[in-house]
Amino acid sequence: MPAWTAEDAYDRGVALARIGRWEEARAVLLQGWRLHPEDERFAVELGGVAFRQKRYAEAAAWLRRALRLAPDDSYATGFLATIYFLQGNLDAALKYWNRGGKPRLDSVRIEPGLRVDPVLLDSAIAFAPGSPLLLDDLRTTQARLRGLEIFPVSTLRLNAREDGRFDASLAATERDGWGAGRAAALVSTLRGVAYQTIYPEYFNIGGSAINITSLLRWDQQKRRLMAGVSGPLDGARYRYRAGVDAREENWDLRRSFAGAAPSLGSLTLRRMAISAEVTSFESGTWQWTAGGELSRREYGGVAAGAGLPPDVLLGGYELKSIAQMSRDVWRVPERRFESRVRVSSETARIWSAPAHAFERLQGSLTTQWMPRMTGDDYAVHHQFSAGTIVGQAPFDELYMLGMERDNDLWMRAHVGTRDGRKGSAPLCRGYVLSNWDMDKNVYSGLLSVKLGPLLDTGKCSDSLPGLGTRGWLWDTGVQAKVRVLGVGFTVVYGKDLRTGNNAVYVTAEAGR
Repeated sequence: MPAWTAEDAYDRGVALARIGRWEEARAVLLQGWRLHPEDERFAVELGGVAFRQKRYAEAAAWLRRALRLAPDDSYATGFLATIYFLQGNLDAALKYWNRGGKPRLDSVRIEPGLRVDPVLLDSAIAFAPGSPLLLDDLRTTQARLRGLEIFPVSTLRLNAREDGRFDASLAATERDGWGAGRAAALVSTLRGVAYQTIYPEYFNIGGSAINITSLLRWDQQKRRLMAGVSGPLDGARYRYRAGVDAREENWDLRRSFAGAAPSLGSLTLRRMAISAEVTSFESGTWQWTAGGELSRREYGGVAAGAGLPPDVLLGGYELKSIAQMSRDVWRVPERRFESRVRVSSETARIWSAPAHAFERLQGSLTTQWMPRMTGDDYAVHHQFSAGTIVGQAPFDELYMLGMERDNDLWMRAHVGTRDGRKGSAPLCRGYVLSNWDMDKNVYSGLLSVKLGPLLDTGKCSDSLPGLGTRGWLWDTGVQAKVRVLGVGFTVVYGKDLRTGNNAVYVTAEAGR
């Protein structure tokens, strides 16, 4: 190429771009950028060339570079916002549009077909016609819609007008009644029948977003009956929840779910609880929950062993207050990265003989990253969590690190049951846990399949004799997520890197 100055390269590159000679324009502009990398004009023009060549990720990268050099460049800001908008990343588009007080809404409408009360639905929408759509208002709206618990999928669509404004429309998939058709209702209700559990659920009673959920498990080793009702308060800004939970569980404490592992103690736990709580959705950035629980527990068939010290067999009534707060920590919408922290405190008093008071403290940091500009292929998830118990807590309040359907602290090569009885996963008063996995889309359609690797590591602290674990646990493996008729099934294969044990586990959950 000729020995141009940076200005010559800029003029020549722009001229080539105007006549559609994109590759030549790109080469010349790159040469000029190398001569003068602090000139944001090259980054803007290179972004435009990449956009015309449909290399959208490259175009966005060049425009971000331009804005680092010239943050007040309104053209680059609007161009970048438009690219994200066209790629379906509304959060990122709003981040840049909002710098200039855009986009202004001319109208806001809800697409027909929803049965929920329009007044209730309107209270969930935090923006209005005649004002700009702000990113914070979008996130608040999304949080409130999720809080209604009847919209597994909701989408805000923006349609550009000739006058530069936008029309907004809300489209959503709604849970109503037993489900979307007889087949979907049956699959949802019977999704746990393989492990002797059914989930009768009824949503959106009379269009009120009042939902009734329940669980019935007839497994002789761990019977359970749970029922709950939830509904909106003050429109969609708050939500109440109340429920009952009755269990009868046989526990056999062992160090492994398979192979040679002598019993370290056994018991039958009977527990009844009633609970109520309120959650706030005033903001999309953070939410809080406050509530309480009254429970009673008793133990039968106790066979004390090395893993069952008497000081955890605290029976009688227990009164507990519950407080939880979650907040966004760091969100980078153009990188499709988000993180959220959650802390919770449960302060309780149990009237055993003698009475005891204790507190369960937990915290977690959850992150999600979708590396591609569109879609959810190769989505990466990670959660780091930790917890401790201060004071003397009863047996069923201990933390468990393992796969069990009544437990959410999973080590995916440690199954929490053996021959149907709980007690084969580590139990402790404190823990540290890290869960990482990635999802690769394998098939999409009426049946969707995702497959990906996993890595878990965890450690118990303040373990009970025989119940906890020494050192760090390391589990790896692969999991498949299958979704059909609005219900998700997860199949996990895990390998314990310390012992070499393998585990296969299947669970189901309600979905879209």
